[in-house]
Amino acid sequence: MRVLFVAATEFEVGELKSKVKSQKSKQNNDGQGGQLPIDNCQLLITGVGMVATAYALGRELSTNRYDLAVNLGIAGSFDRNIALGEVVEVIIDTLAELGAEDDEKFLPIDEMGFGKGAFAASRSLNEIADLGLKNCSAITVNTVHGNEHSIAKLKQRMNVEIESMEGAAFFYACTEAKVACFQLRSVSNYVEKRNRDNWQIGLAVKNLNEVAIRLLDALAAQN
Repeated sequence: MRVLFVAATEFEVGELKSKVKSQKSKQNNDGQGGQLPIDNCQLLITGVGMVATAYALGRELSTNRYDLAVNLGIAGSFDRNIALGEVVEVIIDTLAELGAEDDEKFLPIDEMGFGKGAFAASRSLNEIADLGLKNCSAITVNTVHGNEHSIAKLKQRMNVEIESMEGAAFFYACTEAKVACFQLRSVSNYVEKRNRDNWQIGLAVKNLNEVAIRLLDALAAQN
């Protein structure tokens, strides 16, 4: 199985990248090969945001074939029942800003008849490994929420748990390229009035990479 791991920044997947580099080095030095399916797994760093993600992923998938793509990243959570640092699996993701304003009402792109704004995972992590992750819904935005009024307005319009800047674009690109995909997000902060002192980015990145490496091990066991 050829697998593409996709992340917006190297910072979010630094430990995963180091693991892969270390394993490649071992293969080159002793010729024995390692436990991880390095030759069949690639890592794509797209840049932050849905535009960068759609472009980089579209270019990659137009020239290379993969059986599975996995989006990895940190995210904010609207749901305080999700602990900071917890890794979740996003099963549906919506382009929350794609549409039009009709005075105080927002018209999603679907209602306007110009396409669709919600995209779903086509594979499940549980098909590869049971890591006990919660399934969540998410939105993808250009501007992350940090204002109490805009947060309240969004909650009136949508029932959503997770927010990122790339997820729906990842699902869209994979859907168009007919590549199976799923998305894993680690919660670094709650969506509230912006306060970086409350964020747990280090913990979120640590836990995300631990899950990603466990996924790699599960993939290796299947080969």
